[in-house]
Amino acid sequence: MQCAKMAMFPVCRGPTSPRTSVSAARVSSIKRVRSSFLKSASKSSVARRSAVTRAVMAPDSMKDAVSLDNDAEALTKSMLLHYQYSVGMDPTTISSNKRAAYEALACAVGERLAAKFNKTQDHFKKVDQKYGYYLSAEFLQGRALLNAVENLELESSVKESLAKVGYTLEDMAEQELDMALGNGGLGRLAACFLDSMATLDLPMFGYGIRYSYGMFKQLIDDGFQKEEPDYWLGTGNPWEIERPSTKYPISFGGKSVKGVWTPADQVYAVAHDNPIPGWNTDNTISLRLWGARPVEEFDLSSLNSGKYQEAFEKRMEAETICAVLYPDDSTTEGKILRLKQQYFFTSASLQDIIARFLEAGHTDWDTLPDHAAVQLNDTHPTIGVAELMRLLMDDHGLEWDQAWAITGKVFAYTNHTVLPEALEKWGSDIMEDLLPRNFEIIEKIDKQFVKEMTALKVDKKVIARMKPIGEDEWGKGKDVVRMASLAMCGAHTVNGVAAVHSEIIKDTVLKDFYAIWPEKFQNKTNGVTQRRWLAFCNPELRDLITSKLGSDEWIGDLDKLTGLREFAEDPEFQAKWREAKLVKKQALAEYVKETTGYTVNPEALFDVQVKRIHEYKRQLLNVMRCIHQYSVLKKMTPEEKEDVVPRVVMIGGKAAPGYAMAKKIIKLINATGKLVNNDPEIGDMLKVIFLPNYNVSAAEIIIPGTELSEQISTAGTEASGTSNMKFAMNGALLVGTMDGANIEIWEEIGKENGFIFGAEVEEVDALIEARNEFEPCEEFQAVLDQIEAGDFGDVEFYQQILDALSGEDGAHYLPKDFYLLGYDFPSYCAAQDAVDAVYKDQVLYCSIFMMFGCWPHH
Repeated sequence: MQCAKMAMFPVCRGPTSPRTSVSAARVSSIKRVRSSFLKSASKSSVARRSAVTRAVMAPDSMKDAVSLDNDAEALTKSMLLHYQYSVGMDPTTISSNKRAAYEALACAVGERLAAKFNKTQDHFKKVDQKYGYYLSAEFLQGRALLNAVENLELESSVKESLAKVGYTLEDMAEQELDMALGNGGLGRLAACFLDSMATLDLPMFGYGIRYSYGMFKQLIDDGFQKEEPDYWLGTGNPWEIERPSTKYPISFGGKSVKGVWTPADQVYAVAHDNPIPGWNTDNTISLRLWGARPVEEFDLSSLNSGKYQEAFEKRMEAETICAVLYPDDSTTEGKILRLKQQYFFTSASLQDIIARFLEAGHTDWDTLPDHAAVQLNDTHPTIGVAELMRLLMDDHGLEWDQAWAITGKVFAYTNHTVLPEALEKWGSDIMEDLLPRNFEIIEKIDKQFVKEMTALKVDKKVIARMKPIGEDEWGKGKDVVRMASLAMCGAHTVNGVAAVHSEIIKDTVLKDFYAIWPEKFQNKTNGVTQRRWLAFCNPELRDLITSKLGSDEWIGDLDKLTGLREFAEDPEFQAKWREAKLVKKQALAEYVKETTGYTVNPEALFDVQVKRIHEYKRQLLNVMRCIHQYSVLKKMTPEEKEDVVPRVVMIGGKAAPGYAMAKKIIKLINATGKLVNNDPEIGDMLKVIFLPNYNVSAAEIIIPGTELSEQISTAGTEASGTSNMKFAMNGALLVGTMDGANIEIWEEIGKENGFIFGAEVEEVDALIEARNEFEPCEEFQAVLDQIEAGDFGDVEFYQQILDALSGEDGAHYLPKDFYLLGYDFPSYCAAQDAVDAVYKDQVLYCSIFMMFGCWPHH
């Protein structure tokens, strides 16, 4: 699916694209764009003389010797020169030092990327237009090398160059660590947006945090999740351009008196640009990540006094801001750090946006919304509403009314959840202590909102629920700042991320706002990039599709895949499609062996559910069905076993470190696999695999080899989901509920081509209400009995799971079986039986398979 376009700004075409058209009148109004952003990579390299910057521009001594042509000869010469001068290695050793060879290749590819990047920035400098800015706490980018090589159309040249020194492109790709800047769908959506924006020639910037350690590296020890720091920057990042001169002060603490903030602490936010190339265009945009630096590197007097820790205290405090993604917020200190992170990157980004506006020569503040559109991805950057007000009033002298009018035209907000507890709230005391001036502004927004709603004769109880500052229903009456409410007050639009989700939020978490401001609500169904998720990670299928369609235009316009539908029942095309799928299944089988030690049969049905572990995503339902199936297989006669469709069930994803229930589910999955996979009576009939440390690079192996995609969240809980789209474009069938984007996929290809089960959105509330009267089926109860009998280990350890499903009060704050596993279990098992029946008819299975690969994804 091509990413949904944000309705924020007109399209501006790329610098050399045949689609470019700039009128003479338009050219005559050209303004200067912010010079610090547009400094050439070579100047940054001379200033820093670090491997990071040299990776995108050849050293001065090499300029005359290096050609930026894309042929293999020029690329080889460039790579060898960088091996010697940028990496600092003896060129005769390149064939025996894989890591250094990768760095040299990254330099060679990176300087070509930099050339397009600089050309794009020069174009932006010459054309005065509206920019889009995408603010997100997560960007799950994955590896940069293959994406750059493919988008720059360097694949054949790179392969030829590497062959000369004894390597393959795959050898080099394995040397790169995933950028640890995200966790799940939120971050991957942001990354797909950037790819789409670059390909669509849009004038865009992504803004986020340069996390040092990401979330964590997941290890599995005796079935338990263990977390280790994911220091992805440990070997450097040759793809980024650090810009030390582009930095902004970020203040914390202190006091604000009559609008004058005297902060207690300050750090600098320093820019790091990561160029993002588009496909079939020179347009190359930037993901600008902010790193934290102390205002003063260290206290010399403390150092000289032998107080070494005290001397570097400010540096450590600054670096902590960008250390990890989503620090545990179960403590007050954790909450403060999270809010610090959110304010840090949001403030830096808004200061950068204003600087670009001013340095382009603009002086009329009322025109800021004509030059900047800011998309807030979820509630993490919504503090930006108050921060833009602060910057406009305190730093640039605007009055409240003018600043508020401008703010309301700049921001748009994307909501990603239907769960009330997932809408961020910060204690008013924490907000006031950490950001006293912003809290003052939020208080005034709150008072203004109450006045406006009172004038509209809105009920006082409704106003109390809506206003930005109010009582926390989850926190014993404590006052909180409601970030979603702040966004609704300060943004001109809010969008859901799937058609059903956009309707649900109107009736649930944002219903009061919809009653007042229905015009603000839109739908923008999430999307994914077909380049990374089909063309680049599945070249066998890509080449087959291109040969059948007669061109590769579908890589830029996925609607063209519908041209394959007429061949869905063509025996020859089906055979080639199955061959391509088998190649990827074999690769996935090898990956399973390498990461888990289990051997799986590539001829079996590969059934996959990969996403972060959460109760509403119902990995627990999946593993309970596996336990049930295991029991069924154990009771079969030899003759019955002959008719079984062999199946490999793979589940992967990370549990948040503080999410005990999710960790217990991971343990249950692993315990089930240990029991099932080592039972000689079962053999290849069923395997249950937990895939550790799921990330983008793992997904690029897993998704192309999958035949059945599990999208089984309780109806009404998954905002959209995007893995369903990635699996679908690679031809995997879909078993799932009528939830999120599943609905739109089935509307496009026909429900008869899917395996749908479970309660629908309209039924869920009544079923939850009647939970105490509901009796689950015998098969479901039998699985609970097996867990309680200790078949999978310590019963006490699993008690929380048993309580959540059958206890009188459920578990945590949720009622018994809140996510309806017991209700949906029979229809889920029936849907899986239907999958087996279709899989036995490979011609029918393949024709449905191909329908998924051919849906238009728009």
